[in-house]
Amino acid sequence: MNPAERLLKYVTIRTPSDEHSGRVPSTTCQFELAQHLCRELFTMGITDVKVDTQCYLYAHIPPTPGYEDKPALGFIAHLDTVSDFCDSRISPLIHENYNGRELPLGSSGRILSPEMFPHLKDLKGRTLITSDGTSILGADDKAGIAEIMTMAERILSEEIPHGPVSIAFTPDEEIGIGAEYFNLDAFGADFAYTLDGDTEGEIQYENFNAAKAVFDIHGVNVHPGSAKNIMVNASLVAMKINALLPEHETPRNTEGYEGFYHLIDMKGDVAQAQLRYIIRDHDGARFEDRKSRLREIADIINRKWGRDTVALTVTDQYRNMSEVIAGCMHLIANAKKACENAGVQPLILPIRGGTDGAQLSFKGLPCPNLGTGGHGYHGPYEHITAEGMEASCQIALELVKIYASE
Repeated sequence: MNPAERLLKYVTIRTPSDEHSGRVPSTTCQFELAQHLCRELFTMGITDVKVDTQCYLYAHIPPTPGYEDKPALGFIAHLDTVSDFCDSRISPLIHENYNGRELPLGSSGRILSPEMFPHLKDLKGRTLITSDGTSILGADDKAGIAEIMTMAERILSEEIPHGPVSIAFTPDEEIGIGAEYFNLDAFGADFAYTLDGDTEGEIQYENFNAAKAVFDIHGVNVHPGSAKNIMVNASLVAMKINALLPEHETPRNTEGYEGFYHLIDMKGDVAQAQLRYIIRDHDGARFEDRKSRLREIADIINRKWGRDTVALTVTDQYRNMSEVIAGCMHLIANAKKACENAGVQPLILPIRGGTDGAQLSFKGLPCPNLGTGGHGYHGPYEHITAEGMEASCQIALELVKIYASE
């Protein structure tokens, strides 16, 4: 079975995570996919497979006799998807020999357009996979899972000499806790790669430093007819808070290594309001400056409207893994070599986000990220090509060969 065929099966198993559930995993539906993968691995002949009570799947392919002393290499992808556009059935569509032009997504009224996604013209002639426009596709990160599963099958069926190979599929990556309960001993790898990126050939080891921030705003609500010098409208205070942030430091206006403030949710009335942000920056010093700016804004508001008007909570989420990977750059050199061996142009790019690999690197498992061939994640325009998936699978397989030869 090829990676695209696997993807088409996996995406129909809905696995949205839920940051408000307070459970691990955050949703029980993730177990359905984990158990399906467990059975599939057993069918391949991989018997050392376990799904633990927190929905982490660990599997191991023993080394070829004589290769026991080679580095234990791991591959990781995540089971969950975002919850946005994931409240209905997922119906993938296959578009063979895509013409590189505007593409209606089923009968949804949405159109996948080169105007929105300029890279589409470069996918002309490929087999394009999309949703029907009413949901996400789920290639983030079921494409990574499909590619790892196909890699494992080919190692065995083609009898490729290899060192120890570890596989893990994690829950709840999309809500930032996929690595929190990861058992490094159960995984048993010296080094690993997450397959959770975009274009095939991507090699990423510089990610954002990340934090979330919540402004809780307490107003004073009285009758508007007698409100002079008494009322404090919490919703208006929330607007003033956002206005104190740099207008152009938002995701829409930034790229590459540029950081941002991103307002992800707001709610409120006169008495109470709340603003929820994520803060991102590759540079550690600028990241700390961003958090300091939020604290300064809270102080400004409290000085003007009263010291209990605003309560700010800032929570660090993950750090830039580059400071860990700097000590084992063979992971990057070998990933470049694997791309070249697979006939793919290596693309070393910063991650404008984070992966499980960022947190795992700081836990002692150096873990850069590789592309899966997908695009437009986290919404109904998500798409991927069968050819891109095949190339990403081959890159992973070449890494197994490279580390077996060291």
